Amino acid sequence: MATERFALLIFLCYLSSRFADAYDPVDPLGNITINWDFLTIDTTYSVLVSIHNYQLYRHIERPGWRLGWAWSGHEIIWDVRGAETTELGNCSGVHFDPAHPPHCCDKRPVMVDLPRGAPYNVQVPNCCRGGVLSSLTQNNSTATAAFQMSVGTFDRDGGNTNGNPVKPTNFSIGVPGYTCSNATQVPATRSKVDERRHVQVLLTWQITCSYSQFRDGPSPSCCVSLSSFYNSTIVGCPQCSCGCPRSPSAPQCFRSEMHVSVLNFSENMHSFRDGEQSKLQALPDTDGDPPAPVIRCTEHMCPIRVHWHVKQNYREYWRVKASITNYDVVSNYSDWNLVVRHPNLGNLTQLFSFNYQPLIQYDAINDTAMFWGIVNYNEMLLRDGNVQTEMILKKDPSDFTFSGGWAFPRRVYFNGHQCAMPSPDQYPSLPNAAWGVRVSALQRWLITGSCLLLLSMFHVV
Repeated sequence: MATERFALLIFLCYLSSRFADAYDPVDPLGNITINWDFLTIDTTYSVLVSIHNYQLYRHIERPGWRLGWAWSGHEIIWDVRGAETTELGNCSGVHFDPAHPPHCCDKRPVMVDLPRGAPYNVQVPNCCRGGVLSSLTQNNSTATAAFQMSVGTFDRDGGNTNGNPVKPTNFSIGVPGYTCSNATQVPATRSKVDERRHVQVLLTWQITCSYSQFRDGPSPSCCVSLSSFYNSTIVGCPQCSCGCPRSPSAPQCFRSEMHVSVLNFSENMHSFRDGEQSKLQALPDTDGDPPAPVIRCTEHMCPIRVHWHVKQNYREYWRVKASITNYDVVSNYSDWNLVVRHPNLGNLTQLFSFNYQPLIQYDAINDTAMFWGIVNYNEMLLRDGNVQTEMILKKDPSDFTFSGGWAFPRRVYFNGHQCAMPSPDQYPSLPNAAWGVRVSALQRWLITGSCLLLLSMFHVV
């Protein structure tokens, strides 16, 4: 019986760890909300579908969102503006005017955004950005996408001719790590026309999609290395942070001496050995999707490495240099962002080359900051390239110290993915001579208590 209880406890702990990963303490209210706003309902209905990214730091990158669902009946999409379905489906049993064929007869349509530069006659407001959604912090004006469609041959609730359309099911956003709820009816959307008038749609359905890094992938996609001015040791990323070389979860990699030729592989294909040549011939993408990552072979095997260097110490300030290196030689990161948790970020005084905004503030606590690139300067992290910044922070005499790894970040996220960090016992330490220079009152109390305990033990013996 005791063994069964122990096994049950372990199982419950495992489940709790899985579901706890879906909760993000950095952005507890973040989600993607999808609204279906019904403009007209007759023999066909016209609906405006809007996708709102309410996440503070996670954004949707290329190839973008792919909104899918399952119809409850025999619905047909007759027309779409601002997006298009990936498949036409089987329309053999549908009667239509050849001059106006249906747009989609699929039971499980998948809708994708139109690319930039789409003709004006197929656009609606907030459409046509290739499925890319910015985070709220970086650019809230491009954190929304929309399309409008006309749907016919739909069923109504309860079979009532005056009832509302039956809701679709099995919604998905088509981005790894996200799961979506069923559609629920919410108060109809109201919008402001002018200073005195509001208009309201007939009916609104709402779907909420949440992110979990556990569902996103089996291993991280970035890692953190550390160094300091007071210790010559450079603590690298943990070994196999993103998968070990030649493991199924690790991306393709190549030896560092070949990286110059890889960037122009189409002109230098003859310089590779047969094995490397066949690997690189698969890099060009014919479907418009980003190519599979091909990175330089490293011990950590991560496409992205974030390096945190404690650079200088002043009387009232201290200085940090942060660098982000892209080890992927075929992909750029556009509109990248970096989120760092550190107790002294509330006293950030000066920042160079990056944009910055505090992410979450709980009363006087402000320990999370978001950084991103400057437009037309470094908002794109180029393949096999890097971006870097330096920041000056004001010391807080109540808790500032270089001992115990205090100067290094608690957590680091790149593009919404939590990065693997070294173990705290590996952090660069102060030289022995300086070990006692900055010891907090709590540390002194613990040291004193430990010494007294040891003395009492020896005394008893």
